[in-house]
Amino acid sequence: MRVRPRITPLTAVLSLLAVLLGLVAVAPASARPAAPPSAPAKAEAAAGTFRNPLNTGPDPFMTNWNGNYYLTTTQGDSIRMWRSPSLGTLLTADPVTVWTDSDASRNQHIWAPEFYRFGNRWYLYYTADDGTDDHHRIYVLESDGDDPAGSYHFKAKLAPPNHASDFAIDPGILQHNGRLYLAYAGINQYQHNGINIAPMSNPYTVSGDAVAINAAGGCAEVREGPEFLNRNGRTWMTYSTCDTGKPDYQVWMMSLADGADPLVPANWQQHSGPVFSRADDHGVYGPGHHAFFRSPDGTEDWIVYHAKSTSAYTYTDRTTRAQKITWNADGSPNLGRPLAMGATQDLPSGDPGSGTYWINDDGRSSGDGTLAYTGTWNSGTGCATQCFWGDDHWIDQAGDTATFTFTGTRIALLSVRDTGNGIAAISVDGGAEQRVDFYGSIRTGETLQYLSPKLASGRHTLRVRVTGERNASSQAAFVSIDRAEVYTK
Repeated sequence: MRVRPRITPLTAVLSLLAVLLGLVAVAPASARPAAPPSAPAKAEAAAGTFRNPLNTGPDPFMTNWNGNYYLTTTQGDSIRMWRSPSLGTLLTADPVTVWTDSDASRNQHIWAPEFYRFGNRWYLYYTADDGTDDHHRIYVLESDGDDPAGSYHFKAKLAPPNHASDFAIDPGILQHNGRLYLAYAGINQYQHNGINIAPMSNPYTVSGDAVAINAAGGCAEVREGPEFLNRNGRTWMTYSTCDTGKPDYQVWMMSLADGADPLVPANWQQHSGPVFSRADDHGVYGPGHHAFFRSPDGTEDWIVYHAKSTSAYTYTDRTTRAQKITWNADGSPNLGRPLAMGATQDLPSGDPGSGTYWINDDGRSSGDGTLAYTGTWNSGTGCATQCFWGDDHWIDQAGDTATFTFTGTRIALLSVRDTGNGIAAISVDGGAEQRVDFYGSIRTGETLQYLSPKLASGRHTLRVRVTGERNASSQAAFVSIDRAEVYTK
């Protein structure tokens, strides 16, 4: 039985730290969290660090090619791609729609796109249906030129002969011993969403029956999203298990020796236990449906994945995140533990720099930013891992304001979305106000609430005004102020 829909609406540095003086109604110093123990210089922080999320969608796939990162996530009605020279500016990149389809048999519930370069063409693999979940099948597009962002044309349906009419999702391409294989999640004797592998004669042709892999996973229902790393004499297959709506969605691993036939299930060696799973102390739940990419200079391996900031059973709030991985002494990949949303990380080696910095709700900033309040805002640390640096400000009094002053070209606001939140009016540089609803049916932290338009490089202000209004589903009209991410490029 299919257990999880995955359509998600398209919506979303450290340096010298100082508590700014002269702010109205800012919490006293004793109520603020302590400054981080080590703060790099502003120039280094702006050029060399980033914070998640990278995108507001789930099921990410990413590669770095020809000076840019290219990212896709599940969008439901089309395939979109984000391109940016720096990992730190992907959140503000404008999406390019690389595929829509007029064929009614395959133009709905478009999920989990992945793209690979073979020869001088790119092949984009995805799953789609006609509006009925069990009609999901796998398809491949071929680029018209040598550009991952397209354009593309439809190339083929991919269906192993022994599963020609069966449910199939989450395509991934295994390259092993000089041959190509289609790995995917579909019906087999083990799960409705189980791992299958089929041979391919070229990037758009399945050339034989699929074999089922009896992969462990700590739960009964799902084995999906297979991804591969070829290193240290083995091919490492990582895959996601459990229902992605659960906080226990996680990543497990099997491996195959170089030279072994991947179509012989017994050749796959099971790794014991999950290799990437929830981190409650970091406020990270359901990490999975991942991919791997190399740093621009090729010296580092990274994982891109989706996760949630709530432990509730929900298919919403899955955002794209990335972090560096390492390798164990036995040659296996070490995926580490999921980092907290907003944790400051060094950019991948060779990344030209994002020029981003943050402004916290208590006025601290890692760059040229300040924050001032009018009114009697509440402040505290009760939101813990759901907030940047563990604190936020909130108020429901109409007319109260929070004004960010920053030097840059764009600003993003991330904060708690909650059942008791209301509507804010947001304006840039004293311009027209835009109404933004901070309500969410499930409480989530560090949610992208607002992304400003692109601005001329220079000094700007962004004002958040509490309207005192709320939608019919909300219990109150609170507005939350937490983290602002400022972009200087």
